[in-house]
Amino acid sequence: MHARSAVVDLYGDHLRRRGWWAPVSAVVALSATVGVRPPAARTAISRLVAQGWLTADPRAAGRGYAASAAAQDRWDLAHARVYAAGPGPWDGRWHVVHVDAGGERRRRDQVGTTLSYLGYGRLGGGTWVSPRPSPELAASLDRLGARWTAVHGALDAPSEAPALAAQVWDLSSLGSAYARFEDLGVRAADEGAADARSAYAARTRLVHEWRRFLFLDPDLPAAVLPSDWAGHRARQVFLATAATLAPAADRFVELTLAASAPAPGRSSSATSARLD
Repeated sequence: MHARSAVVDLYGDHLRRRGWWAPVSAVVALSATVGVRPPAARTAISRLVAQGWLTADPRAAGRGYAASAAAQDRWDLAHARVYAAGPGPWDGRWHVVHVDAGGERRRRDQVGTTLSYLGYGRLGGGTWVSPRPSPELAASLDRLGARWTAVHGALDAPSEAPALAAQVWDLSSLGSAYARFEDLGVRAADEGAADARSAYAARTRLVHEWRRFLFLDPDLPAAVLPSDWAGHRARQVFLATAATLAPAADRFVELTLAASAPAPGRSSSATSARLD
């Protein structure tokens, strides 16, 4: 896992239920569990601070970082998408957005990545489409300085909806990716059974791999998918495995946070320096 992903997944999946804060030593230790070296974890934290996702927040428990208000909102929405029981209801309408990103290539790439994450697929040129409007669309595109317009409506021939989905999204490759994920879920359950540390590592990797689908699949409605769609099975495997590993993984997080707390009679700054 990349260092940034390890830190973001930790905050979005575990620390959101623990006040959105942790001492830096605990973040570094938990990131190391999934193969991230301490210098890389600290660099990731620094970059997330510079980008406004984390804020320095020293407390009695030590030098630490909290998720910013914007990050909390974004990661709460992502968490809801990750653990959704299935695609939301669909009224047969499509949200079509035309974006004029302009400017340098870097900003155009940022716009494309953002739209993919929000559930939009490229219809052609600067036109993107999704089965549902994203509540984050306006704020996300405005933040990037992109000009855009949108319409929300149904096709003249609703029976052509599956063809539109197949045109915009590579359903064959996406279905194969879901099938591979099923195997990953089975392996994660076996790898995480040894102890709490193993459970945290296996579950973190599992959640990270599932999060990738947020960029690939906008929770396409069943009406536009093949009847034997592998994504339905993969979702059930993910939810079941994540739930099975959750108690032990949570216990490991709690143990790591407790180990990072100042020892009796020792100042928080001294403990932070020792654990860092």
